[in-house]
Amino acid sequence: MTLVLISADMEGATGTVLPADVTAGTARHERFRRLLTGDVNAAVAGFADAGADEIVVNDAHCGMDNILIEELDPRATLIVGRHKPLGMMEGLGADVDAVAFVGYHTGAGEDGVLAHTYLSHSVLAVRVDGEAADEGRLNALVAAEAGVPVVLVTGDDLTCAAARRYAPGCRTVTVKTAVSRHAARCRTPAATGADIRATASAALAEAPRPPAARPVPHVVEVDVDSPYLTERARALAGVTAAGPRTLRFEAADAAETLRRFRALTWVLGGGREADWT
Repeated sequence: MTLVLISADMEGATGTVLPADVTAGTARHERFRRLLTGDVNAAVAGFADAGADEIVVNDAHCGMDNILIEELDPRATLIVGRHKPLGMMEGLGADVDAVAFVGYHTGAGEDGVLAHTYLSHSVLAVRVDGEAADEGRLNALVAAEAGVPVVLVTGDDLTCAAARRYAPGCRTVTVKTAVSRHAARCRTPAATGADIRATASAALAEAPRPPAARPVPHVVEVDVDSPYLTERARALAGVTAAGPRTLRFEAADAAETLRRFRALTWVLGGGREADWT
């Protein structure tokens, strides 16, 4: 029995380059939901080609209700909706044999299409144990503690380069080449779909099953764009100021790191002033 989990974000999907492409309620979002679903379907088909018995897709972007279930490959099931205990990694467990990050992007303060880490504003950089950490790295740490390899990452060229650093054994598919934060040279859905399917198949066929990484504590630093956000976030237990615009906290393991970071972004996002940020 082989079970694959696909964590599907949207900024790194085929064709997406503008904020409206990934913002619910816009005409462009409705269009790009279909392209995201196409990328996911290509990955589902590839993993099925390689013999996966069960494929679970976790909608991991924003409100987590972007994938068109009526167009999803019926060989997959979909986790959809908010308030998931593991967020982008919901569905991860000891029974999962491999995980794929589809439609991922680079982190806050980095080059890349629609680069950010959880918030499109306020967060300027995130570091875990002194090393720059995007959403992929945060999620890969959680997967490693569960003994699950990241076998496939899709997104722009810079996202794929970052993935090869935090998941050295993974395969990647570059669906677009970044020009700026809001521009890219994009491949067509037909081209990216064929590439994702073939790469997913090859990735699962050769996927190792490493032993679970020993849980270790992590130190997280988050740079924000205004001192008032630092002061607001210090209301969270265990969060301290490492500077006027730098927050710091410690966590016992990767899963706790992810949970505490998500809670921090909720506080930061809710406290942002519309003007005079």
